[in-house]
Amino acid sequence: MDPTAISHIAEIVCAAFCVAFGSGMAAYAQGKVIAQTTDAMARQPELANDLRFTMIIGLAMIESLAIYCLLIALILLFVKW
Repeated sequence: MDPTAISHIAEIVCAAFCVAFGSGMAAYAQGKVIAQTTDAMARQPELANDLRFTMIIGLAMIESLAIYCLLIALILLFVKW
């Protein structure tokens, strides 16, 4: 096996790991945020609208992590060094 083939295999493995790890952590964080917000809404129903708005902003920020991981993976796969 030549060094370029090993390099391409490493790029593919790193891209797959980046997407898998980033998406997994984003999903875990989103689940945690939703669970905590639901608990807070149950404890203080009068703050439900404020909590919901803050939760949606937070979920959008967390989702950007998965999008950045996808972007990094696409750069690894399609940009020729």
